[in-house]
Parts: sequence; C-alpha cells; structure tokens
Amino acid sequence: MGMGTLGLASLLGDLGSLTPVARADTTVMNPLAPRVPHFHPRARRVVHFFLNGGPSHVDLLDPKPALEKYAGKPLPEGASLRTERRTGGALPSPFPFRKHGRSGIPVSDLLPSIARCADDIAVIRSMRAEIPNHEPSLMLMNCGDQQMARPSVGSWVTYGLGTENQNLPGFIAMCPGGYPIKETDNWTSGFLPGVYQGTYVDSQHTRLEKLIENIQNRNVGLEAQRRQLDLLRDINAEHRNAGGRGGDPRLEARIQSFELAYRMQMEAADAFDLSREPEPIRRMYGEHVHGRQTLIARRLLERGVRFVQLWHGASQPWDTHADIKGNLPKLSKEIDQPVGALLVDLKQRGMLDDTLVIFGGEFGRTPVSEGEGGRDHNPFGFSVFLAGGGVRGGTVYGATDDFGFRAVEDVVHVHDLHATILHLLGFDHERFTYRYAGRDFRLTDVHGQVVRGILA
Repeated sequence: MGMGTLGLASLLGDLGSLTPVARADTTVMNPLAPRVPHFHPRARRVVHFFLNGGPSHVDLLDPKPALEKYAGKPLPEGASLRTERRTGGALPSPFPFRKHGRSGIPVSDLLPSIARCADDIAVIRSMRAEIPNHEPSLMLMNCGDQQMARPSVGSWVTYGLGTENQNLPGFIAMCPGGYPIKETDNWTSGFLPGVYQGTYVDSQHTRLEKLIENIQNRNVGLEAQRRQLDLLRDINAEHRNAGGRGGDPRLEARIQSFELAYRMQMEAADAFDLSREPEPIRRMYGEHVHGRQTLIARRLLERGVRFVQLWHGASQPWDTHADIKGNLPKLSKEIDQPVGALLVDLKQRGMLDDTLVIFGGEFGRTPVSEGEGGRDHNPFGFSVFLAGGGVRGGTVYGATDDFGFRAVEDVVHVHDLHATILHLLGFDHERFTYRYAGRDFRLTDVHGQVVRGILA
C-alpha cells in the first residue's frame, strides 16, 4: 500500500503528463481534490470581472490627448485600421483622466473607486486579439481558441488545482439577467471532464432558490436524499463497470454532479446569504446587483472556490456603438464601486496577496467615431488590468499608438495573458496539457509568453 501511494503521488504530481486514462482513474476518487501545480504559486484563486461587449480603453485606462487635435477629422495616413462598421473621424474622450497613487497611473474619472487602488493594479495597455467580432473574441479570451469552444480558463484552472471546498463548485460564473453572447460556451469544460465546467448563477436574484435552481428539496430531507443517492451511486457504479464504461468521463461527471448538488445544500445557503455580512461591508460594495454579486464572489473565494467569473450582464452591455457620453457613465458606475470595494476588502483581509483579480473585456473600442457618438470594435489594441496574486501593483505595461488604435509597444496577445495567469497559479503553460484525440492540448495552444514585466 505504501509503494502504491508513492506511485499515485507521482502520477498526480506531474499534471503535464496526465492522460485521459490517468485522469479517468483519478476522477473516480475525487476530481476536485486540491492538487499541487508545477511550482510554488503566487495566486491560489481567481476572480475575473468580464465587461462583455468590449469596454472603451481610450475612455477608461488609456488616455489619448492626440485625439483632440484631430477631433471629427480623419486620422493621419497610416494611423487608421479597417473597422467592422463604417466609422468617421477621431473621437476624443469626453471624460477627463487624472493621475492617481504614488505610481501616478492615469485613470478616467469614470472609475474613481478603482483609481484609489492604482498602486495595487497593473494595467496592460497593449492587449491584442484577432477578429473584431464578439463571438470569436469571446472564445479567444475565455477558451484560447477563436473558432472552437475548447476548455475555458476557469475549467483549466480547476482541472489543474482542484478546489479547496468540496461542498461548492470549483468554478462559478455569475451573469445577472441571463447569458452573455456564446452562452455556456464561455465557461465550458470542452474536452475536459464535465465536472470542471463552470456553474452558472443568475445573480440578479436575491432569494437562494432563485439564485441556484433546485437547491432545496421541498419533499425529501437530507437523510432520505442521502439514502437515495447511495442507491443511485451503487446503480451507476454497476453501470460504469459493465461493458467497459469505466473510462467514460461523461458518466463520471454525471455521478459527481449528483454528489456535489447534495453537498451544496449544506453550504451554498451560507455562502450566498449576504445578510450575514456587516451592514458597512454591504454598503461598501453597493446594494445593487453588481455589488451583491461581487460580495458573493468574495464569500465564495474565502470558502475555497477556485475561479469566479463575474459578467456585467446578459448579451453585451459594453457594446457601445452609440452615445458613449450617456452609456459609459452608467456602465462604469455599476462596476467601479464593487471592483474598488473588492480590492480594498481583499487587502484588509490579507487575501489580495494570493487572489488574482482580472478586469477587462474581449476587446476594446476604436478611437474614431461610429454613428452618433459611439465607437466600433477594436481588437488591435486595448487594455486590461490585473491585481493581487503576484502582480506588481502601480504598473503600466505596453502601449498603443498615439491614438489608441493598435498595440505598438510590448504587445500582449491573449495567449500571453493566459500564459501569465497560469504562471501566477504555478503552472508552466507549455507543460500543462491534456491529451485528447491523439494530441496534447493546452490553453495557450502553441503560443504564449509570460508577461514578466507585470510580475512582482
């Protein structure tokens, strides 16, 4: 037994060499058990604020005073890029920027709470995607492939690290009011076992029964449910062992989902119950849907959930093709207070050091106008920021051109961002693979370089 344990530890210790057969064997034991990554991680958990629709970097995190000179006029020759829709002249930001913190990072007045945390964030201004369409860009940012719904970042992280709480899902995606574009493909487990798929929560609701469907059984108590599940487990085990189905990851995922759903009844009520939080904390986050879902995210993270993704809302709310003067203040006000509150709250609880915070969308917006004061999609240059979990705060990395159209300095492709996220979690992205259909797949495909300039 001792030698067998050593052999199993060796198998589990090198995630880069796992095969589907080996993964199926460990799934039978506990697919969500905590696991050790390739090297010592700086971050243990992740919260991802996803501003779906494409936030305008030139109005939030990347000031471009040169746009004033060309306001309403075509940009100089060679400065414009082909856009998805018909666009006009330069559109300067109507929102002022100010420098904040000891680092002096310029942040728009639209984000005052985030601005107060300037010394804790690293702004990457040189992000680059591929295509100016939502669907492929969402897939690239979430799954590392713009054509196919491969395993999402959260699924890879949960597959690699497991979770620290067996009574809650390891990966939770919250989106108030319904699904974003591409729906569940954004948090799919792809070819990884289904147990690593994100669990969707419609965070517009306040009652637990609405937040998590069927969380409470009104007809059968926990003891009776346990007896039912034990019988079901025995029947499923017999089914699994008959006819060579022992390696079927779909069957294993279904069995595990029954068990997780039962265990969630005991802990989900506590994690999602914000009445247990002091009133000053609730006020700090805000008594609105984004404040509530962000505070829930903090409660999930401190209870051991590995990856929480917070979407802004159904469809693509940040898709501001018109009237940025009217739309951006509203959108920014909804998200700024909760993000700033989370950064402060994590820091005062000692959690920011090992929690990675990500803030951004699938691409940015054009510095030229579209229609009545709007901006078109821009994958050629945009901004995201990271904080906590081994990130060097008070940092601005990379740059777009004078007008904010394309990344020109220290360009960071989405694959590079993914490589950096995995690095902070303790993984060599080139070794972190899963064999499927005769090939060793990884989140970064055959690309990606760690952005060492933002590491603490």
